[in-house]
Amino acid sequence: MPPPPPPSFPSLDAFYLHLLRGCTSLRHAATVHAHVARAHPAASLFLRNSLLSAYRRLGGPLPARRLLDEMPRRNAVSFNLLIDAYAREGLVSLSLETLARARRAGVGVDRFSYAAALAACSRTGGLRSGKAVHALAVLDGLSCGVFVSNSLISMYARCGDMAEARRVFDIAEERDDVSWNSLVSGYVRAGARDEMVSVFAMMRRCGMGLNSFALGSVIKCCSGHGDGAMDVAEAVHGCVVKSGLDSELFLVSAMIDMYAKKGALMEAVALFRSVQESNVVVFNAMIAGFCRTETVIGKEVASEALTLYSEVQSCGMQPTEFTFSSVLRACNLAGYLEFGKQIHGQVLKHCFQGDDFIGSALIDLYFNFGCIEDGFRCFRSIPEHDIVTWTTMISGCVQNELFEEALNLFHESLGAGLKPDLFTISSVMNACASLAVARAGEQIQCFATKSGFDRFTVMGNSCMHMYARSGDVDAATRRFQEMESHDVVSWSALISSHAQHGCARDALHFFNEMVDAKVVPNEITFLGVLTACSHGGLVDEGLRYYEIMNKEYGLTPTIRHCTCVVDLLGRAGRLADAEAFISNSIFHADPVIWRSLLASCRIHGDLERGQLVATRLMELEPASSASYVILYNMYLDAGELSLASKTRDMMKQRGVKKEPGLSWIELKCGVHSFVAGDKSHPESSAIYTKLADMLSRIEKLTNTGTEIPRREQNLMNCHSEKLAVALGIIHLPQSAPIKVMKNLRVCRDCHLTMKLISKSENREIILRDPIRFHHFRDGSCSCTDYW
Repeated sequence: MPPPPPPSFPSLDAFYLHLLRGCTSLRHAATVHAHVARAHPAASLFLRNSLLSAYRRLGGPLPARRLLDEMPRRNAVSFNLLIDAYAREGLVSLSLETLARARRAGVGVDRFSYAAALAACSRTGGLRSGKAVHALAVLDGLSCGVFVSNSLISMYARCGDMAEARRVFDIAEERDDVSWNSLVSGYVRAGARDEMVSVFAMMRRCGMGLNSFALGSVIKCCSGHGDGAMDVAEAVHGCVVKSGLDSELFLVSAMIDMYAKKGALMEAVALFRSVQESNVVVFNAMIAGFCRTETVIGKEVASEALTLYSEVQSCGMQPTEFTFSSVLRACNLAGYLEFGKQIHGQVLKHCFQGDDFIGSALIDLYFNFGCIEDGFRCFRSIPEHDIVTWTTMISGCVQNELFEEALNLFHESLGAGLKPDLFTISSVMNACASLAVARAGEQIQCFATKSGFDRFTVMGNSCMHMYARSGDVDAATRRFQEMESHDVVSWSALISSHAQHGCARDALHFFNEMVDAKVVPNEITFLGVLTACSHGGLVDEGLRYYEIMNKEYGLTPTIRHCTCVVDLLGRAGRLADAEAFISNSIFHADPVIWRSLLASCRIHGDLERGQLVATRLMELEPASSASYVILYNMYLDAGELSLASKTRDMMKQRGVKKEPGLSWIELKCGVHSFVAGDKSHPESSAIYTKLADMLSRIEKLTNTGTEIPRREQNLMNCHSEKLAVALGIIHLPQSAPIKVMKNLRVCRDCHLTMKLISKSENREIILRDPIRFHHFRDGSCSCTDYW
């Protein structure tokens, strides 16, 4: 005989049911189960089903299966509970197996059985299994009921088959709010905005109500771009108000986010201020909204986000991870590094320093302000790095010209077993472009192709940039032609690459093709066009393009465009016009534009004007070495050795140091870099022997005609680009071009020397300096000495 129940319970079943309701873990449920098996063998079916329900609730499908097998009696509820237990764990095959077992047992499967099985298919995207369950429901005559048809609509929608979901919806004998909401949510999930709008309008005409979940999905869909999306967004907002759901903070935050993404910041702010009792989620949506519209409104808007964060604190709300990541982005946009550091302190106080998104936002903040060590410190403080964190680090290094470090980080991420995404690959390609390491860039391109990223336009743009910066403009053009679609960045990269390589007419031809293709040029496009005109000596064309940039396309010239115009006029010898252009420009106080004029004064030997411009430059930028160096070289060209010596002494007195010239060349064994007079290379002896041999052969071909001190001439003979070319000639086959990159503008002596070496050695030499590419072949240069 079983023991009597405790005094406070009418029966043992009631006692064990009470214990099951208090179970919080599988271990507790198993303990109650064991006690029932030992002390109450005649437990009712209801109690045993309650045990099954506890196992299902606590995530224990296996002990639930054992219990079902042991039960002397079972009904449809028993099988439904096990089906749902498997469904919750994503075990579709076991869920369907249990459904089939229930049908064979003849217990009478019902609508709940099919709903649970369809839920399992929905969770795992098992469309084929879902269709099998659908067929069984049809055989059992349960598919037309609103409960099962709603489950079918939801299953097909979650599995991505919206055509079948719509068919089930259309043939359903009965529809309720859930039917409509499931279909609307499915279209939102599939990104089918037009279909969603159509069903949404039909639903409103039929007088059906939207629940908060479906409305949230519709609002999310309206946040995207597209014609008429703003009208739909306002209509949805009206439905929310009419439905009496405008007090639900979940929907309010979604609508704030919707308006902000559509650029309707005033509407978003008005909605935010209308909320009487906000929570941190609503504040998060508004803070993030301010950060999304920075390109339209400016830094003042980002500052408003920081003000809102202060309100969060003053209201006693607890900021979340999303709060901090948005506020850090606002600090970045507004340029408030010190405020960002204070937020970093708040992050540490709330123990969020290990969050990936916050860590990435901190890294981005510090790198944007050049705080490299702080950025690396934040990176190391994150316990586990995902691909977003690695990509932030890599792009930060590229932004701060730490290109080799960016490549090292990329290899480390691969070693950590992470799979790079499109943005990672694009950042690494930019690093390869800046270093002009074509071999490494080609390897990254192969990796991108194998990963399926090569079909994306942004990847093609990065490849074009890499090839062009590595000296292979033909490969950049081929990559452009292989791309399926071209955006304004693609065309701009193509135009700029030909401009940098001295192919001015080709660059202008591609610009005309871009216009014919109905692609609207931007500021970068015109910068490439003006550069092409400047390098090609096309003065009239350049001035015409400068005019249409503003008049026809409404683009405001920047300092870079104006500098191109000064360079265009200066190279052509129109120095007075260039100076007048600067004086009338809003950038007349910017040293960059004056430096361009000073370089032109040197080209044309206008010493008097050059002295005045150099004096102005030294006032604007006293610590920069560029103006001193150009003036020094002007004096050397004019034979004014005493004035040249005084300029050098002036640099020493003012503590101005010239940036050392650095050249590098990529060979099969790696990248080799040199400075002037460098003897640290392992093959230094062979390099200098080869260089001396080449110089002795070309010495008979020319005489510079310039009186230069012997010490200066010896140094010129050991300039870094000459050492790099000598190493290339030693190692590269006759057919391979020698590609050398330099961080400073090539001097006249080296330019002449490269032309003569290309003729005496019968080699093609490609030299890149910060201004342009020089292609030396058979004693001539692609710049036609117009540089």
